Amino acid sequence: MAAPKSPRKGSLQYWPRKRASKFLPSVNWGAIKSDSKLKGFICYKAGMASAFVKDESANSMTKGKKIVVPVTIIECPPMKIFSARLYKYGKVAKEILAENIDKELKRKLKLPKTAKKMEGFEGDYDDVKVLCYSVVKKTGIKKTPDLSEIALGGSYEDKINFIKENAGKEIIVSNIFEKGKLVDVRGLTTGRGLQGPVKRFGITLKSHKSEKGQRSVGAIGSFHPNRVTFRVPRAGQMGMFTRVTYNNKIIDMGKAENKFNGIKNFGDIKTDYIVVNGSVQGVPKRQLLITTPLRETKKQKKKNYELLELR
Repeated sequence: MAAPKSPRKGSLQYWPRKRASKFLPSVNWGAIKSDSKLKGFICYKAGMASAFVKDESANSMTKGKKIVVPVTIIECPPMKIFSARLYKYGKVAKEILAENIDKELKRKLKLPKTAKKMEGFEGDYDDVKVLCYSVVKKTGIKKTPDLSEIALGGSYEDKINFIKENAGKEIIVSNIFEKGKLVDVRGLTTGRGLQGPVKRFGITLKSHKSEKGQRSVGAIGSFHPNRVTFRVPRAGQMGMFTRVTYNNKIIDMGKAENKFNGIKNFGDIKTDYIVVNGSVQGVPKRQLLITTPLRETKKQKKKNYELLELR
């Protein structure tokens, strides 16, 4: 008889398994190599649908045929620049506030009274990033904006020019991303509260005659050292974890104009939208951060769909 094998249950890639501290995650912008004016955009998940598309992918078995693919509809209200952050040696050396900040944001943040308005970019700085906020009051979701720091593409002079041109103005998603391109989506998964080790780590149920419960591990450790290691599957938080879905193809984008009304658990889309292939983490109305792709894959890049109908 072969020796019994029991590979560990659950991944240690994501640790610790606890609720994320904020809804919009931080991004390692330095790893994302892109010449896009703005490398990210704040948006909100509306829901999923089935899309009837014509497959135009090269070398595809269904090329030229009508197929059905799952898609996610995401609402993308305009964004505004809150401030510009000038970096020196990897740390924020100076922050310059923008003008005409929305009153909803003034209630959320304490702003300095003597702040320079988009002046003082001169100096020896390594990089500049922008702190942006979503004009979410234009949607039916909520009024309080979400903030996130987003990196810019191009040279240092190009970044400064972009900030000066767009300070106080609304930035729309169609100016940043294009139809047919790939994007990464960052956000939080659906929260499921306290769950046991069977659901949380996928361990096998014990025998029906077992004492002290079927849905727990048989032994949590030795007598000595007298402690439970973090590798033992235990009950705890499930969901509300930061995750990234890579290389989502943008199938369609544009202005709503009464296209999407009565989406379950969301309502109507009133601003711009994008439709991406596949599923995206989170529940409806969950804030997301879409970014330019970290690493494109040939399989996703060669997909080419012509949208015919959404259901």
